Amino acid sequence: MKRLVVALGGHALIRPGERGTIDQQFAHMREAVAPAARLIRRGYQVVFTHGNGPIVGTLLLQTEAAPERAAPMPLYVCDAESQGEIGLLIQQTLENEIGPDLPIAAVVTQVLVDPADPAFSKPTKPVGPFYAEEEARALAADRGWTIREDAGRGWRRAVPSPRPLRIVEEEVIRRMVEAGIAVIAAGGGGIPVIRSETGLLRGVDAVIDKDLTAALLGRAVGASALLIGTTVEQVCTEYGKPNEVPIGAMTVKRARSYLEAGEFAPGSMGPKIEAAIAFLESGGRMVVITTPDKIEAGLEGKAGTRIVG
Repeated sequence: MKRLVVALGGHALIRPGERGTIDQQFAHMREAVAPAARLIRRGYQVVFTHGNGPIVGTLLLQTEAAPERAAPMPLYVCDAESQGEIGLLIQQTLENEIGPDLPIAAVVTQVLVDPADPAFSKPTKPVGPFYAEEEARALAADRGWTIREDAGRGWRRAVPSPRPLRIVEEEVIRRMVEAGIAVIAAGGGGIPVIRSETGLLRGVDAVIDKDLTAALLGRAVGASALLIGTTVEQVCTEYGKPNEVPIGAMTVKRARSYLEAGEFAPGSMGPKIEAAIAFLESGGRMVVITTPDKIEAGLEGKAGTRIVG
C-alpha cells in the first residue's frame, strides 16, 4: 500500500470576513478532506497533519479575554487544544466521508526543539489577536511579551519559531499507521517541548512550522509522498509580480537554488520548500504543493507543483 502524508493548511478553516463558527469550520474541512478521502478509497494509506494558525489565535484571545475569572493558559497548552479541536474536525469529517469501517485516531503530539535554538532569542512568529500599539506595549510590559507590527494591520505578540528535531510520539504513531489506522498527528507543527538534563519534558511557548514537522512525520512513518495543501495552486517564481512564473515540476537541486536566491518568502513558501527538500533527502520520493482540492490531481501530475529528488 502506498503511504502518503497530507498536510492541510490551518488558515483554510476560517476564511476572510468569517466569524469562524464551528459550522463554518466543518464546512471548510469537508472541502479539504474530500480529496484525501478519495485517495483512501483508491487504496492509499493517508496520514494527516495540519496547521492551526487562526484557531490557536482564537484560543489565545479566549484565554486572555477574562483573566480575572479564568486563569490564562500558556501558548503551548493552546497548541495542544488546537490539535484537539482540528483533530476532531478531521476525524469526524473523514469518517463521514469514508464510513465507520476505517479506524481513525488523532494523536496529541509533542515535538522536541533545542532550547539553544537561536529562534528563542529572536521571536518572529506573530500569534494571537491584533492590538493598538499602546495596548500592545502595555501587555508586553506586563507579561514580558515581544511585540511587533504586523503588515500594517496592528500590533501582535511575536513568539519563537524553533526548528523541530524529533516527534516525541513517533513510535506510537508508526505503530498505529502500521496497524492500518488513519492517524492525525503533529498538528500545528506539534506542541513544542524541551527535555531537561534529567530527562523531563517541559512545554515552551513557541510555534513550530507545520510543514517542517510534516517532513519529520513523513520520514517517521515511511511515507513515499508528502502532499502540502496551501492557498495557491502552484509554486511560482517572482510571486505576486507581473512576471510571475508558475512551476509545474522541479528537482531538489533546482528548489534549493531558488530558495538560496530568495525566491520564496521565509514566512510563506520558504518553509514549504525547505520541508520538501528535507523530506526528499530523507528517503521520500515526491512532494506536491497545491491547494487542498487539487492534491489528488497533483499526485497524478495534473496540477500543482511536483518536487522530486
